[in-house]
Amino acid sequence: MKRRVIAVVAALCALAPVSAFPQALTSLASVRVGYTTRKNTVKPQGELKAQIDALDAQIAEAARLGRSGDLRRLYAKGVALLNGRPWTDAADYSASLVLRTPRVVVDSAKPWTVRLEQIYAPSLALQTAVSAHATLRNRPAPAPPNQPAQEPPVVKDLGTFEGVARDLRESPFFFDLDLGAVADGPYLLAVDVVNQSERIGTALLPIAVRKGVDDLAARLEADARRAPESVRADIRFPVDRMKNVNRGRLELRTFDPDRDLAAAEAIAAAAKGGKDPLAGKTGDFKRHYLLDAAQEIIPYRMYVPTSYNGSKAYPLIVALHGLGGTEDAFFDGYNKALPPLAESHGYIVAAPLGYRVDGSYGWGLGTPPADPATRRTQELSEQDVMQVLQRVRQQYKIDDARIYLMGHSMGGIGTWKLAPKYPEVWAAIAPFSGNGAPDTLEKIRSVPEIVVHGDADPTVNVSGSRAMVAKLKELGTEHKYIEVPGGLHSDVVAPNIAAAIEFFDAHRKPVRSTSQQ
Repeated sequence: MKRRVIAVVAALCALAPVSAFPQALTSLASVRVGYTTRKNTVKPQGELKAQIDALDAQIAEAARLGRSGDLRRLYAKGVALLNGRPWTDAADYSASLVLRTPRVVVDSAKPWTVRLEQIYAPSLALQTAVSAHATLRNRPAPAPPNQPAQEPPVVKDLGTFEGVARDLRESPFFFDLDLGAVADGPYLLAVDVVNQSERIGTALLPIAVRKGVDDLAARLEADARRAPESVRADIRFPVDRMKNVNRGRLELRTFDPDRDLAAAEAIAAAAKGGKDPLAGKTGDFKRHYLLDAAQEIIPYRMYVPTSYNGSKAYPLIVALHGLGGTEDAFFDGYNKALPPLAESHGYIVAAPLGYRVDGSYGWGLGTPPADPATRRTQELSEQDVMQVLQRVRQQYKIDDARIYLMGHSMGGIGTWKLAPKYPEVWAAIAPFSGNGAPDTLEKIRSVPEIVVHGDADPTVNVSGSRAMVAKLKELGTEHKYIEVPGGLHSDVVAPNIAAAIEFFDAHRKPVRSTSQQ
């Protein structure tokens, strides 16, 4: 999953030296990890190392002062240098650009306004006002391995606009754009900034066009009010998610209008007459609920073996995605290995979002983050995981002696945060490519662990897992450690999911099942 996201980002970047991304910008945590991974992969030497070391000092100071715009600039510069590209004034200007709009899920039957802004003051000295050329393009597909990304074709030329200010922080430029003749679907709005016939920067904004989406949202709200309480959040989810995407709280990639709206319509139709169409459902599907503390409807994805009929208790795996991933990661990523294994071994799987793609699943037994916004996000991330667990135990008959926790990357780190905080829950855990605090393992010394890490991981250094495994040995905790020679950050997951399932098969807690549908 993480590779696919990075590939899409790379395709977008091909349109300009460095491009501005959606209204909800990629989280700084994800940007930082991308930069760190590239740095660990390139292993800069000589003059490049000196440049990167100086840049890291500036990054540390910007982080200390909380200057997010400066951090994005410095990370963009670092990635450019590590990729062998010069950091020019034009690249600096391009990286400063961003597009904002009241909505990225656009009702093409209505007027649409977009504004061009800057997130920091670039170094490029402009003597006069510049112009902007706006086009609507198809969304780029990920480029094949080792192939350059292709500039996606233009669907509609939206025109050239004169009089764009030199300082777009002080004076953003507003565009009134007509998408009335554009077919429904995903697109990319591209705005090229031109100075005397030379393109000096490009801002990009992924959007989704859906004619009549506001009327459909109103109908779903009405349907939800008439539906059973148990499925109201499932019907209202796309309306709530669209609102939060439009407000910039979430990236558009966390919402698929066609899929999510159609799913909500189907549930609403099936719920007519007061029936709960999702009760006891099997297979691969999504559920949703209202996270009260956030006042937001949160998705989670499930796999329930087709053999499940409520007559006996089933084991449960809670699967935590990595940074930038979603509840779909363990279903659509990692060679889609987990669902068929869950079917054949008889496991129910619940994959939470963790509130945000960078939620981190709390802080475990450590010190809460000093920043209030980060602390709130992490607190809600932990709450989401535990509430999903509670809901699944209410909806399905779960064997309380066989509840397992696994995760990759941020999810592996989250596994080592949540397990010691809730030690009574887990029969065994499986962190992949993670790290943790060895002194917390005393809390789960009786919980067996299977740990997987690649010794060439450029994103989360293998030393973290080695330190945890050393502590497990000291405590006498039953464990299995798989260190993959030459293994990177993500490629060690899919080949070892079966080993994790087999490890879970062999371990259970000595407690009686109490979960009931």
